[in-house]
Amino acid sequence: MRTLVVLPTYNEISNIEPMLRALRATVPDAHVLVVDDASPDGTAARADQLAAELGRVEILRRPAKSGLGGAYRAGFGWGLARGFDHFVEIDCDFSHDPTALPALLAAAQSADVVIGSRYVAGGSIPQWSWRRRLLSRGGNVYASTVLGLGVADATSGYRVYAGRALAAMGYDTVRADGYGFQIEMTYRARHAGLEIAEVPISFTDRTRGESKMSGAIVAEALVLVTGWALARPWRAVLRRR
Repeated sequence: MRTLVVLPTYNEISNIEPMLRALRATVPDAHVLVVDDASPDGTAARADQLAAELGRVEILRRPAKSGLGGAYRAGFGWGLARGFDHFVEIDCDFSHDPTALPALLAAAQSADVVIGSRYVAGGSIPQWSWRRRLLSRGGNVYASTVLGLGVADATSGYRVYAGRALAAMGYDTVRADGYGFQIEMTYRARHAGLEIAEVPISFTDRTRGESKMSGAIVAEALVLVTGWALARPWRAVLRRR
């Protein structure tokens, strides 16, 4: 298994070093691609310095902040062109625990898409208020129900994809960012008939740096999910003809 960890960054100077060191310690054979969106705080420069020390770390510089989905699309394309066969999504802020990655990679031996899930048995979000938990859980139930996803945590950004799965999903034409990106990828995986597995994880809020989440990202996800749901009956009609 040739594994590429795709690590999007924007102003993660306080997290980039501990994350790269944690990844190297946890998955020593994996390669890491830092996809940096022109961070003004020097994230890419620090990653460059660490690459020389740690090895198997590459930096992909993008000219401007262009969204999480765009960063992952760029990273997947970079890795597929270089023959990697498994791709990891993980946040740089330690909300995703790197020590959980071996379990996700083990599940990827038999599944096309592995989701690090907060909402299956053993998953948890210890720091969230009940209101925030209700909003997230409700959004996931809504998306899974109206789109027929059959997964508990369609918005999770901690994942492993097989390269063949990315090709089957047409990842390069995914339009959404943020939560919407993760939902759209899940929707495409299910629509392509791919095997999806969920592995329990504990999700924690960042302690360093600033969150990139915004109301606009949540609104985008809601609008996109509703649009896809409304289009589903027409697809079914067309398939029957």
